Amino acid sequence: MIPPPLHYEPMDSFSEKIAVVTGAGDGMGRSLALQLAAAGCHVALCDVLADKLAATADQVRAASPNVRVTSHSCDVADETQWLQLRDDVIAEHNTDHIHLLFNNAGIAGSGSMIVDDRDRWERTFNVCWNGVYLGTRTFLPLLTAAPEARLVNTSSVNGFWASLGPDVSHTAYSAAKFAVKGFSEALITDLAINAPHVGVSVVMPGHIGTGIAENSVVVHGGETDPGVTEMAATFRNSAPMTADEAAAIILQGVQEAKWRILVGEDAHVLDMAVRADPEDAYQPDFRERLGNHFDGLVD
Repeated sequence: MIPPPLHYEPMDSFSEKIAVVTGAGDGMGRSLALQLAAAGCHVALCDVLADKLAATADQVRAASPNVRVTSHSCDVADETQWLQLRDDVIAEHNTDHIHLLFNNAGIAGSGSMIVDDRDRWERTFNVCWNGVYLGTRTFLPLLTAAPEARLVNTSSVNGFWASLGPDVSHTAYSAAKFAVKGFSEALITDLAINAPHVGVSVVMPGHIGTGIAENSVVVHGGETDPGVTEMAATFRNSAPMTADEAAAIILQGVQEAKWRILVGEDAHVLDMAVRADPEDAYQPDFRERLGNHFDGLVD
C-alpha cells in the first residue's frame, strides 16, 4: 500500500472546535486562547501557575461568552496530571474527542551541564520536552477520534540553533526544543500512515514578548524580586513581536495546514543563516554577523 501524500487539508474554521492549550496562563498561550475563543472555539486551558491561569480564563470568558471555557491546573512534566487533565476535559466538555492540542508550555533556565544544578536542568528539560511528549501521548486518541484534528507543538529557534551566543550556556532548553522539533517532524510520516486526518505543526518562535523569564523563575521555585521583575520586563518590552502577533501567525499557519511555522523575522533570518552555514553556526562571531535581530532568543 502506498502511503497518502504528506499534505493536510486546510482547517476552514475554528468555530465549534475543541482546543486544549497548555501554558495558557501567559504569553502566547493566553493569546492563543483568546484568539481561538474569539473564533468560536471551545477551550480547555492548562497551566501550573494558578493565578495566571485564572486571569486568562476570566479574560476569555469576558471576551467570548458564547464558548465553553474550562481551566485546569497541570504540571506538564507529570504524566499523572496529564491523565487527570484528559479525564477532566472529557467530562467538562462532554466529549470523546478534541480537534486541537497546543503543546505550548515551556520554561527556561539552567543552561549548563557542567556547573548548573542537575534538578533545575532536568526541570527545564522535562517541562519543555516531556510536556510535549506526554501531552501528545495522552491526547492522541482524542485527536484521532475527531473528523479532523491538529497537533501543534512549540519548539523554538533554539530547536535548530542550540545557542544564545558564545558567552551563555543553553543546553537544557535547546536540547528539549531540538527534541520537540525532531519528534514533530517524525510524526508527519507516522500520522500520514496511521491517522492521516490528524495534522502536526511545529512552531519555532524567535524573541516574542512573553513572561517566560519571570514565570521560569517561579516554576523553578525562586522569588520574583525587583531584579527578576526588571529583567522580565526588559525581555518582554524589547521583543520585536508581541504574543498576540505570534499567536495570530501560529493560528494562520495551523488553518493553512503548514507543518513548519516560523514566528518572527529573527526566526526566518536565523533559520536561513544556520542552513546556509551550519559549520560556522557556533563560531563566536556567528550571532554578531547576523546583526541586531538576536538580543534575546527565547520564545
